Amino acid sequence: MATVSQINTLRYGPALCVNCGRCSEVCPHGVFEPSETAAVLARPDACMECGACQLNCPTGAIEVESGVGCAYALMRAALAGRKDCGCGPGSDCCS
Repeated sequence: MATVSQINTLRYGPALCVNCGRCSEVCPHGVFEPSETAAVLARPDACMECGACQLNCPTGAIEVESGVGCAYALMRAALAGRKDCGCGPGSDCCS
């Protein structure tokens, strides 16, 4: 069964994980943590939907709709020269 976040588009199917550790290495917010058998979705709601985990997962165990979340908001704000990123209430991604 896939693990689904209630805050973003992140979907993770641990049954497909081969425990390569790539998701843990590339995630800027520590969403995934390594374990003995499969990656652990430790902080799913911290996902900023950048897509790095999905791009680096060799088995397709991770799906995220990149370009819709916090990373997208940060990039849009930077391109527009704004300091506010508007990536959601309570988010620490702009700090």
